[in-house]
Amino acid sequence: MKTDLANSFVEALREVLTTTNGFIPLHEPRVGELEKEYVSDCIESTFVSSVGKYVDRFEQEIAEYTGAKRAIAVVNGTAALHISLLLSGVQKGDEVLIPGLTFVATSNAVSYCGASPHFVDSEEDTLGVDPIKLDEYLSEISYISEDSCINKNTGKKISAIVPVHIFGHPCKIHEIVEVAAKYKITLVEDAAESLGSFYQDKHTGTFGKFGSISFNGNKIITTGGGGMIITDDDQLADQAKHITTTAKVPHRWDYVHDQVGFNYRMPNLNAAFGCAQLQNLEKFLASKRQLFAKYEEVFQKFDFASILKEPSGCRSNYWLQTMMLHKPDKSLKEVLLSSLNEAGFMSRPAWTGIHKLNPFQNCPRMDMYTLENLEQKIINLPSSAFLSEKS
Repeated sequence: MKTDLANSFVEALREVLTTTNGFIPLHEPRVGELEKEYVSDCIESTFVSSVGKYVDRFEQEIAEYTGAKRAIAVVNGTAALHISLLLSGVQKGDEVLIPGLTFVATSNAVSYCGASPHFVDSEEDTLGVDPIKLDEYLSEISYISEDSCINKNTGKKISAIVPVHIFGHPCKIHEIVEVAAKYKITLVEDAAESLGSFYQDKHTGTFGKFGSISFNGNKIITTGGGGMIITDDDQLADQAKHITTTAKVPHRWDYVHDQVGFNYRMPNLNAAFGCAQLQNLEKFLASKRQLFAKYEEVFQKFDFASILKEPSGCRSNYWLQTMMLHKPDKSLKEVLLSSLNEAGFMSRPAWTGIHKLNPFQNCPRMDMYTLENLEQKIINLPSSAFLSEKS
């Protein structure tokens, strides 16, 4: 019965997705002549490393697009989040609230600071942090001391919270901001997946002290590998740029480093690629909305699942198109994944809850009931920009 259902769904998808090579990736980059032109220009300039006009241009254009005052280009989204947490005051021994439903990089960045991830549950509507459940949880397990939030159970400071905009859908960031302020917790956004997503006309990543963006090869625009720190604080932006460039004091020939720094700066070569990609971002976003509409039409034929839609009052980039089973059903999820991938439609489940992974099993966490249901309901479908044009 479930196999027949899966086969019917695969046949319906063939109306939306066509392929000439028998395989459609989950999310592949769209590369044109402009990328080749900019990269060639960068190569000819010989400035292919961390200094060059394309790095400066990419930073400026991302700041302008997101509405952030400053942007600092780095080697990947994890590095962006790591530096954002460090400059937000996260110290060794602290705890940082993060959703259990996210890519492991969120948890890794916390660990790089010597802090412990403290896992919180998600909600069904946005897949992001549940602000109501979070407020209730913090009221039970924490207290405020000298403008700091202290975990009653561990005695450790809860110094930050990192909400994540899952698959490009804005979480309930205004409500999360209010909870963070109530408990004296610094907010740093993981907007790795949500370039082009807006919450009430304000770009994701601009609600906290810092935001971090990823330009990995599978993101809505790519630099091959890369990330961006965004902030409205000039002093913190200057410090971020300094410590991501090995904390080298500017000088024409001397090498003087005034603190421990990180070799995290984005190469000019990658930034050149990103500048070209950014010029097509609006086309990518429009194409993804068209693809969502086509998926939505297909799902009207089935009563066991739906396609995840942008939250009310938000504009999602639809980075990954997301099938949501109406009920948790592990066996149906596995049959669907098998049938889709065998048919050449690369699909994947949600990440395993990070609180279940070996490095993080002993970290503090709240009850993860919703997340564990979501694990049995989510399937990401092929989502590449311009896929809708191939049908």
